[in-house]
Amino acid sequence: MLKGRRTEIDYPNGYVAAQGRRVGVHADWGCKDGEHKAWIVVEVDSRDEARAIVPPAFRSQAKVVQLNAFTMEEIEDFLRQYNP
Repeated sequence: MLKGRRTEIDYPNGYVAAQGRRVGVHADWGCKDGEHKAWIVVEVDSRDEARAIVPPAFRSQAKVVQLNAFTMEEIEDFLRQYNP
């Protein structure tokens, strides 16, 4: 089984209005805190695949971020490297 990257897409303001329908996947919204964007976590094989989820009118504004999970041991190793 191949598992893709977890990617967060920071949707631009107005995404849902432009779509004229509900987002087909789970979205978390920041509107109640004044951040009028949606974040959607998807598993895909590439950044291009993640960006393709965004409607064409918003692709150039979308921000695709690869998310990572770390073990406590990995975090401790990072801390030792950057805080000798």
